[in-house]
Amino acid sequence: MESVTQATYGPPEKMKKTTQHIGAAGELLVQYKLIKFGIDSAAMTTDSGIDLVAYSPKSNRSFTIQVKAKEKPSPDGGNGKSSLSWDLRDNSPAELVAITDLSTDSVWLFTHSEFAKLAQQHSAKGIFKLYMYVDETVKTKKEMALLSQFEQYKIENRILTFF
Repeated sequence: MESVTQATYGPPEKMKKTTQHIGAAGELLVQYKLIKFGIDSAAMTTDSGIDLVAYSPKSNRSFTIQVKAKEKPSPDGGNGKSSLSWDLRDNSPAELVAITDLSTDSVWLFTHSEFAKLAQQHSAKGIFKLYMYVDETVKTKKEMALLSQFEQYKIENRILTFF
């Protein structure tokens, strides 16, 4: 027997999600990963460029975090190789930037300056763009562009750096 959800909306992967749903899911994923490591965090109630505040018992201080979420990889340029990409304002007030891939429950954690340094593009409008090709066979001229090259920035590998 088909569930009410499937009968009403179709298969779960076909359910309509807004950018607000995707953003909220990204924030919750980051909080989930932090809490698994015993790190307390709280969501901000307004969108001022800071999504979460996380407390580090190691350094006895709090860190501000901007979360950028992607639902899943998409073709580069609309019809190219599959990639993930995130945009960040160069004047973002957050100390840390967490980027997520909801399709794999992956989170990468950067300082603002690391994100800026690793971003492959910086527009005249003040937007950094960081992307990762999911297909490891892609030939690229960029030093850091393949998903595997960002392994050191996975939250599981960065947790002790900050918290």
